[in-house]
Amino acid sequence: MMDKQTQPAATPLSSKPRRWLITGLATAAVAAVGAATLTYHENAQAQMEHAFGFGAAKDPAVTAKRIDAMVQWMLADISGVTDDQRTKISTILKAAANDLAPLRTQHMQARKAAMQLLAAPTIDRAQLESIRVQQMQLADTATRRMTQALADSAEVLNPDQRTQLVTKWQSHHGHRHGAGS
Repeated sequence: MMDKQTQPAATPLSSKPRRWLITGLATAAVAAVGAATLTYHENAQAQMEHAFGFGAAKDPAVTAKRIDAMVQWMLADISGVTDDQRTKISTILKAAANDLAPLRTQHMQARKAAMQLLAAPTIDRAQLESIRVQQMQLADTATRRMTQALADSAEVLNPDQRTQLVTKWQSHHGHRHGAGS
């Protein structure tokens, strides 16, 4: 049995490793949250850019060419599609892309503002939340316009052509993402 004289005394050194451990864990936690936030933001950014600009081309002529190519590819295997139908669908999608272009600009401005807020010495959570709400409203406006263009385009095709197109979309989507129909 040890008496008071032979027991090791608690020294300030014994709490140093614990402080380093806590500091290390806190740093790791902050780094993990930061990495997760950046990864989420990058994925969301890519999805939003795609949604707001048919691939986010800044040049309207490039966007128009992409839409024409997309329409040609999507309708290539659909029986009975006429050149008039292709032209109408391309026109509908180009109008939607033109309508969505200003939304893309607003989205990019908000992204820049969010990055500035995150880089500030003090995080302004209220302003970040305001940007998030604005981004959700922007996404709602964009998806509403895209849905309108999709429905308008579908009405150009007859029911059999739409069925063929949906089958092609499902096949392409499943192949691309490894999912079933």
